[in-house]
Amino acid sequence: MRAINCTHLLTGAGVANNQTIEIDGERISALHASAMAPKPRILAMPALVNAHDHGRAVRTSSIGASGKPLEAWLQYLALFPAVDPYLAAAVCLGNSALGGAGVVMMHYTRAQGFTDLPTEVIEVARAARDVGVRVGFAVSMKDRNPIGYGPPEPLLDALPKDAREEIVGRFVRPPLAPKDYIKLVEDVAAAADGPTFNVQYGPNGVQWCSDALLEAIAEASHLSGRRIHMHLFETRYQRGYLDQLYGGDAVKFLDRIGLLSPRLTLAHCVWARPDELELLAARGVTISTNSSSNLKLRSGVAPVAKMLGCGCRVAMGIDGGALDDDDDMLRELRLTHLLHLGSGFTTKVNENDMLSAASKTGRLSVTNSAEGGLIQAGAPADLLLLDYDALDDDALRDDLDPVNLVFSRATARHMCELIVAGRTVVQDGRVLGIDLESARKEVMLRMRAGQPAMASFAAALSHLDRAMAEHMERQFSCT
Repeated sequence: MRAINCTHLLTGAGVANNQTIEIDGERISALHASAMAPKPRILAMPALVNAHDHGRAVRTSSIGASGKPLEAWLQYLALFPAVDPYLAAAVCLGNSALGGAGVVMMHYTRAQGFTDLPTEVIEVARAARDVGVRVGFAVSMKDRNPIGYGPPEPLLDALPKDAREEIVGRFVRPPLAPKDYIKLVEDVAAAADGPTFNVQYGPNGVQWCSDALLEAIAEASHLSGRRIHMHLFETRYQRGYLDQLYGGDAVKFLDRIGLLSPRLTLAHCVWARPDELELLAARGVTISTNSSSNLKLRSGVAPVAKMLGCGCRVAMGIDGGALDDDDDMLRELRLTHLLHLGSGFTTKVNENDMLSAASKTGRLSVTNSAEGGLIQAGAPADLLLLDYDALDDDALRDDLDPVNLVFSRATARHMCELIVAGRTVVQDGRVLGIDLESARKEVMLRMRAGQPAMASFAAALSHLDRAMAEHMERQFSCT
């Protein structure tokens, strides 16, 4: 049992001052007024939820991918050599915890590949347990468009022979059949699913999945109750391609096959139309908006105010690309709020909307349970504690709204503790369950050792960049 005295407590349903949180095991057992003003000053809020990410251990700017549009950027990920899956997951999840996320989605779009996937995911789940965060794990599923959108020949024909051979060798290979993908997910779940590790179907996106695969996933999810995590309308090129392929009705197609349901999370939806958002809201779909990633990959700004206005369930993700190339969920919270707040005296998205998106809505999407995201008796003890003395270091007034201070200046450096299921995961800037610095050093040693073998592929990417830019603008651009 433990008692935490808080100067301010953001319950998720309001602010309470001078409160004591009592924890018994994995849950909050009681809240009550503190006998005296707590010292030092602590602000408690629900642990944050990174509702869309990919489990990368290294920043993509380290491989020269910074500032590129998504369609070019994606190919650069193959410059990461395979490394031990436990170490990679430990580094990724440790960084997430240091950024304030107690719940993390891993859409596992690139396996390390040393073993079969179920065996690899056992190691990922072990890393999640050691770090101490709750994880949703979506198995990557993709069976069309290995390079760009549509037949790859126009892109490949624009490349020099050596570059073409490099690109084909890296990306063009026979995909699994839909039934084999469904079995793979079930095999991964049998190996690694657990109370804090939720295995899900992870179709990469409509542009990368055949109708047959999407239909198989919709049916399997309906029968099993297993969640689905997928990208949709991240870029204007995806919008243009899918409009051509489905006559402007890609979302209606997903609805016809039964994919739209409360079991589905869609990442991005930057280019979704209002009528599509209304349909997604009616079906109970969750949308994870990823503000920094969308800006850095030149995808645009998602219509979050319209999403919320339509009644969509909106969560918040980092997508492996936070503003400062870190995993700071508090800074992401502020950026997302400022992007969608509104102008002048008209407020379109308020602070409560953002707190809910960052701490509550995404829990269902990641864990397959809507429980938590609030600080109240009986709730899971998933808490983020901030040093309020550091946050309010000017100390000019004692009547400031603590929510306003969080949205004005809080970053991961103000964290003093992250608690998940009653367990202290991060304390004073250190992940307690693993030696994060040693794990990162080992990952980087292996990454550096693998770079010389990537030289010819890296050279080929510059040719692909030019071909991709011309092809996408000519074939799929929309405004």
